[in-house]
Amino acid sequence: MSAYIPVELQRQIRSHFADCCAYCRTAESLTVTMFEFEHIVPLARGGETIFENLCLACPSCNRYKAVRQTETDPTTQTEVPLFHPQQQSWVDHFEWNEEAIGIIGLTPTGRATVDALKMNRPQLLRVRRLWVKMGEHPPTF
Repeated sequence: MSAYIPVELQRQIRSHFADCCAYCRTAESLTVTMFEFEHIVPLARGGETIFENLCLACPSCNRYKAVRQTETDPTTQTEVPLFHPQQQSWVDHFEWNEEAIGIIGLTPTGRATVDALKMNRPQLLRVRRLWVKMGEHPPTF
């Protein structure tokens, strides 16, 4: 299901997330694809098309998240909510590894989100390594 998102609201979301994926922090300008406006609480689960429930997401994160709102934390094996980019701070739940190519989940929510959205797939690690060498990664917001 999709919803019409007014152009001004799209602009606000893009600005708020600095044209980067709210989950994996990939900069849209480094990719060959258009990022998507994602309903954090999916429409199918009663989410609304309002600023507080929207974020910018790369197609990969958006597809892997789908309508999920929870996932199992791989460390504690408990079901936890996924990261909510409008209500939570990225740096409270994630950090970059020493090479700045892998995302480390710092909390149960962070670990579950990294796992669910497959944020450290080998292909992403490879391209992030190139972006680091180019001086384009990690983002500084």
